[in-house]
Amino acid sequence: MENYSSLERDVRDMRAYFGTGKTKEATWRESQLKALRKFLLENEDHIFKALNNDLGKHQVEAFRDEVGTLVKTLNLAIKSLKQWMAGKEAKLPRIALLSSAEIVPEPLGLVLIFSSWNFPFGLSLEPLIGAVAAGNSVVLKPSEMSPACSSLLTSVLPSYLDSNAIMIIQGGPSLGELLLKQTWDKIFFTGSARVGKIVMSAAAENLTPVSLELGGKCPALLDSLTSSWDREVLLLKVAVKRILVAKYGACAGQACIAIDYVLVENSFISTLLPLLKVWIKKMFGENPKGSNSIARIVNKQHFLRLKSLINDDPKVKESVVIGGSFDEDNLFIEPTILVDPPLDSAIMTEEIFGPLLPIITVEKIEDSVGFIKSRPKPLAIYAFTKNKSLQKRMLDETSSGSLVFNDAILQYVADTLPFGGVGESGFGKYHGKFSFDTFSHHKAVARRSYYTDFWFRFPPWTLNKLQLLEVAYNLDYIGMLLVILGLKGSKRRLINQDEKLHDKQF
Repeated sequence: MENYSSLERDVRDMRAYFGTGKTKEATWRESQLKALRKFLLENEDHIFKALNNDLGKHQVEAFRDEVGTLVKTLNLAIKSLKQWMAGKEAKLPRIALLSSAEIVPEPLGLVLIFSSWNFPFGLSLEPLIGAVAAGNSVVLKPSEMSPACSSLLTSVLPSYLDSNAIMIIQGGPSLGELLLKQTWDKIFFTGSARVGKIVMSAAAENLTPVSLELGGKCPALLDSLTSSWDREVLLLKVAVKRILVAKYGACAGQACIAIDYVLVENSFISTLLPLLKVWIKKMFGENPKGSNSIARIVNKQHFLRLKSLINDDPKVKESVVIGGSFDEDNLFIEPTILVDPPLDSAIMTEEIFGPLLPIITVEKIEDSVGFIKSRPKPLAIYAFTKNKSLQKRMLDETSSGSLVFNDAILQYVADTLPFGGVGESGFGKYHGKFSFDTFSHHKAVARRSYYTDFWFRFPPWTLNKLQLLEVAYNLDYIGMLLVILGLKGSKRRLINQDEKLHDKQF
């Protein structure tokens, strides 16, 4: 076990530094955000190499999903920082004469961020941006399962940042356990539900607020889109490309928002499969492993888990219609499609997190609604349909972290949309200003003049004061005037405090 004897002292020092108020200054926050952007721009090539070493990600995929999105987010945060920090007026009713109120965001304090291995930079720095913009001190622990990326974050990024307030620390599960024993003002975790439960349990000891970004089996439904044959072929081609890139083009399916399975009508499968086969070849080549367009599996443990999903169940293996080959030496799995594996099999009850795509057939595409509702709430649902009635049913009857019509994963890069789960897919939201809000306490601030008062809120109590309270809470200004002038009676009476209450009265 590694020696982290100084961890408790470091955490204590960081909390003391936060107490100086330095991190609350707008200039400090802006300088740290600009430093983060500088790190990304100056170390882009090193980042690409680290992502390739750990996950086999192509440079273009790495830019699309990590470097590009982070620079975009930082540009927004730097531009919007003062606006985000500003208090916002809270409107009071007209009865509150000579009073005002506002909502003022303030940093939570010292926060802990656990990031995941599948997007080592994106899932580390996206929450870090929010925490820094909100004025917090931060300890970030990257995942030990992406060692090259974690090493780069730990060895290079600190030289760009204020080390008194921001610490990046590398280590395995033992370090995670030690970190959870410290006292934090917020814990932000991205990863599996199993570890999320451990984090939440540890946080409960100190009543620490937690954001859990988990995952689940994100479904997609695909209908025939239109009755016109020419347009059907065109729209279906677009849908197929978007489904394939949302499965195989996002870290080889090792993404919490990757499509986990697809629901289609029985009659549609014969049209769909040839298109899938054609576009897998067009997008990823005759030899996907040689094309370098698909990431590899993160490690042997996860590779064997994915392999067992197919090979351990003969009925699942029989359902493979495209792909199905495994290269253990290179940790590579080719794009694989299955049709109607058993619904009680592991591949349909566990999150796949890899390049295996089950297609489940239903009698009518509308049956997809009931199928999705019968399963745990996913992080995302993707509905490829032009049917307005079906779209409304998906919106009204299903629950998920996000719902996207006719595309997939794009909601992740939209700073104006909150990213997060619901139910078993997690809770809490971030991205854009939502990240700032997640790491802020929105403090209610009210101001009152000494020159006006609501005299009827003070004892001794009278029936007249009860009347005035009633009309005041209903914002009935004319009623108030009438009660004050003695022109409005009341059907109420003051209960004699000495009266005995009996069960028969209820």
